[in-house]
Amino acid sequence: MIPVEWIGYLAATLTTVAFVPQVWQIWRSKRTQDISLRMYVLFTCGIAAWLVYGLMIAAWPVVVANAITFVLAGMVLVLKLRHG
Repeated sequence: MIPVEWIGYLAATLTTVAFVPQVWQIWRSKRTQDISLRMYVLFTCGIAAWLVYGLMIAAWPVVVANAITFVLAGMVLVLKLRHG
């Protein structure tokens, strides 16, 4: 693996893992009042587009990170709709 790919995987890991505390906090507290539904809908659609783009160009750091982030952001959306 070339160094550029390592940077991609590092960036993907950091930005993806950043969502875990938010999902965990919402899961535990069931409080979503301060989360913008519009922002998360737009963000999740953007993540889906990045995932498709990554698949089209076979950029695996982009694919893996956005697949996981899509699931996490989707969880926030579901929790927002359920508890918001």
